Amino acid sequence: MDEKSVPTTRFEEHRPHLRAVAYRMLGSISEADDAVQETWLRYDRTDTREVENLGGWLTTVVGRVCLNLLRSREQRREDPLESRFPDPVLGREGVVDPEQEVLLADSVGLALMVVLAQLSPAERVAFVLHDLFAVPFEEIAPLVEKTAAATRQLASRARRKVQGQAPAPDRDLARQRAAVDAFFAATRTGDLDALLAVLDPDVVLRSDGGALRARQNVVLTGAATVAGQAVMFRSLAPFVRPALINGAAGVVVVGANGKPVSIMAFTVVDGTIVAIDVLVDPERLAWLDLAAFGA
Repeated sequence: MDEKSVPTTRFEEHRPHLRAVAYRMLGSISEADDAVQETWLRYDRTDTREVENLGGWLTTVVGRVCLNLLRSREQRREDPLESRFPDPVLGREGVVDPEQEVLLADSVGLALMVVLAQLSPAERVAFVLHDLFAVPFEEIAPLVEKTAAATRQLASRARRKVQGQAPAPDRDLARQRAAVDAFFAATRTGDLDALLAVLDPDVVLRSDGGALRARQNVVLTGAATVAGQAVMFRSLAPFVRPALINGAAGVVVVGANGKPVSIMAFTVVDGTIVAIDVLVDPERLAWLDLAAFGA
């Protein structure tokens, strides 16, 4: 093998993993790709011949790049990602996409991504690197400029927020789909009792309409409230197309004109829906490739 190609080959072996780390950090696929590219540039400028664990070294580098981007968002006073949804990863049931499988390994549902966006940059880095990728606190501490003990506390605080707002969904995709199908069957007929039966009493519905549909940037809580809202939009029920949203059962809603109306992600726990995340921002819907769903 050409000596000049060795560094590139070694890096490419780790690219899918680095992209997965960056996506969880940033909630943006395009920014994740930019972070991985920056990691490559730093790797290319560094003599890593003495690095024993290149994967671990690269993971901490991409973590530092992402932390800088997250802090930059705060400094520029941008709207953080809790005010808009992270980029959803779309797939079709029964269709295996190896690239998506790597990106979503260990389950990273949209509800979890929404909660991660509410963490401080340091909390997010500590939680993602340690809890999702098993990086030791001793290696994370220099990134967030804290001691290992303080970094452990950061991750612990983030973990409590995540567990409280993004419970682990059912792993059985068929069980998830059954709950989603029951939701739309009840919506289609306007059966309020059936809706209440499939919704957790404390269900949360989050809707992101972006700048063009700002009135739809809402958070609703409680089964009765969410069920009442769902019945109002039952005319859309015939246009739902089953989809995988970040690896979980969801739908793409395509209107009679063939244009995308929304993407709906569901978090199902013990057979009931505990969270519904709805993307209705036309600008972001237009950016997504929905051709496989008839859009």
